Amino acid sequence: MTTTTGDQALIKRMNTAIVLEAILRAEPLSRAKISEMTGLNKATVSSLVQDLIDNRLVREIGTGVSSGGRKPVLLEFIDTAGYAVGIDLGVNYLRGVLTDLRGAIVAEKKLALATPDPDNTFNVLRPFIQSLIDEAPDGPFGVVGIGVGVPGLVDRGGSVLYAPNMGWRDVPLKEALDRTFGIPVLIDNEANVGALGEQKFGIGRGISNMIYVSVGIGIGTGLILHRSLYKGASGFSGELGHLSVEAHGKPCRCGNRGCWELYASEQALLDRAGELGYPQDLDALLAAAESGDAKLRKLLEEIGEYLGVGISNIVNVFNPNAVIIGNRMSKAQPWLEEAVRRTVEQRALGFHLRNVHLLYAELGDRSAVMGAAELAIAAFFDRLKAA
Repeated sequence: MTTTTGDQALIKRMNTAIVLEAILRAEPLSRAKISEMTGLNKATVSSLVQDLIDNRLVREIGTGVSSGGRKPVLLEFIDTAGYAVGIDLGVNYLRGVLTDLRGAIVAEKKLALATPDPDNTFNVLRPFIQSLIDEAPDGPFGVVGIGVGVPGLVDRGGSVLYAPNMGWRDVPLKEALDRTFGIPVLIDNEANVGALGEQKFGIGRGISNMIYVSVGIGIGTGLILHRSLYKGASGFSGELGHLSVEAHGKPCRCGNRGCWELYASEQALLDRAGELGYPQDLDALLAAAESGDAKLRKLLEEIGEYLGVGISNIVNVFNPNAVIIGNRMSKAQPWLEEAVRRTVEQRALGFHLRNVHLLYAELGDRSAVMGAAELAIAAFFDRLKAA
């Protein structure tokens, strides 16, 4: 039976993806090394590499050490072949980055968000994204995508179904951005992209099972299980900020009572600090703690205890290798750390504690914005492999 042209094209796409993956993973590589790693014959590898060079995705960078014959010509991926925009859309801020295809930051911007209602947010978000796109240097692929992390439930079509701390319901964010920019747009929950950011660029590198706890105005969690983001049957897993930690506790915007985020979030800290006469500004509170304010340090310790209560539940349920505390409250690590560790040790089952590490985001409050950029980069590579 003869192989059809369609079959041949499919095989070429698959083999091109294999070669590109090898270069991305282990550059600089010679054609012979790629052949050895992938099992593809040398003639096929040479042809595919030439296609990648012609498409300005790969370049030759000189020669390596000879193993007896001619010196091998080494190849590397061209990081600046394209650029990605990552957006962390917070309740009261916008953070954005423009990165190359390896995640190196080319430009970064941050902006306060006066009110999170959808119309106002979009009116601010649109020029904010455009300003990042305008900073992209020339490259063969230009800006390949826009990734956005949002603190709420996002459906597979990129609509924000519910973001309680922003007052959003059924906001078609992807559709609106698609229409504005004509560039592939990917929307996901902020904690999910935070988990991706730490897995790809931060302290989560090499960790197979980890839970990223995004502690900002609310609390969200991103689950990396067996090295992949776990999203559940409907794509909505990770709403652990709404675990009930007080049976008859304060009412939450989500409709429940006693939710974890009411006691362990940045908003919880701001509310309690306000009651004590402190300014409701996280940086000002951390500066006061740094200067030795005992009352404020005690308040941060109490927030840390509540963080530990929720994390101990997470440890008991998922038995992860690591729990990573991220987003803005990760900046309070010096005053949270001991209380979190002590509470988790007291409350989590001993068997689960043996191999779990309590970590703080290496990227600090950049985890989500870098994960959002990675969403766009990964989608670009998927399109390349399918082209």
